[in-house]
Amino acid sequence: MSCKYKNILAFLALVLSASCGFEPLYVERTSSSQWYYNGQFDTSIKDQMASVKIDLIQDRIGQLIRNDLLDKLTPKGEPKQPKYILSVTKINKQEIDQALRNDITATRKKVIYKVTYVLKNAEHKTLINGNSVAYTGYDILRDPYSTTFAQKKIEKNAAKIIANDISLRLGAYFHSLETNRGNPDEY
Repeated sequence: MSCKYKNILAFLALVLSASCGFEPLYVERTSSSQWYYNGQFDTSIKDQMASVKIDLIQDRIGQLIRNDLLDKLTPKGEPKQPKYILSVTKINKQEIDQALRNDITATRKKVIYKVTYVLKNAEHKTLINGNSVAYTGYDILRDPYSTTFAQKKIEKNAAKIIANDISLRLGAYFHSLETNRGNPDEY
């Protein structure tokens, strides 16, 4: 394909993506007639996310998830007077054997972490709840230390995936509140 056609395809992709309704999550539109945002960031979403208290979560994976959420939502420290409370109510871990040898022993494990969470306001009214899932896996090696290290690594990775997912969903929720300020029945 010639360079001319590649440039035309790239231009068409840009034009089509601009018309699809894409809207940045952490940016506030300065004018309804402009499709770009003039570099103005909406700090109210960041402030809302920083006012979330994250309850303690049991188990090691729960501690890792909570630590990652603290880094993402409240990097300046826990709020003194939180407006919201985030609770992880359930953590399920499922391990599935894969890549079986002739003697039916596994050489690989697939691990699925499923977390249920709920965001409540200060009056304990549920605002949002949902599930977050992380799919990970590790090889079962001859050296038990290496296998244990791999298990711990995928646990950390799963915690990051879940914390990212939850923080993005909270960000989307707060963004929808901001964009529907004039119409509270929308959300």
